[in-house]
Amino acid sequence: MEVEILSEEQNPMLHRSEVRFQIVHDEATPSRLSVRDSLAAKLDKDSSEVVVHEMNTKFGMRKTVGYAKVYDSPEHARDVEQDYMLERNKISADAEGEAEAEEAE
Repeated sequence: MEVEILSEEQNPMLHRSEVRFQIVHDEATPSRLSVRDSLAAKLDKDSSEVVVHEMNTKFGMRKTVGYAKVYDSPEHARDVEQDYMLERNKISADAEGEAEAEEAE
């Protein structure tokens, strides 16, 4: 899976940058989580700071175009994003839930 950044705009008021990206893939459309991890690696960020909003693949094509928001910290993502979007991206909606998950390990 090859990730290419098409555009990146800074949004300092919300402590994030808004990214449009394109992915060329060999198999079926990749999952949201694998795209999030690849995008985070490409941008040198933690995966809990990246929220993938949309991914569009045209029928029969091996190219996906999408939109993501990259936050300065996971706390900023939790403060701004809606709960359903955090759940889709497997980001804990509260800091307590993340601390409990670390204790359980």
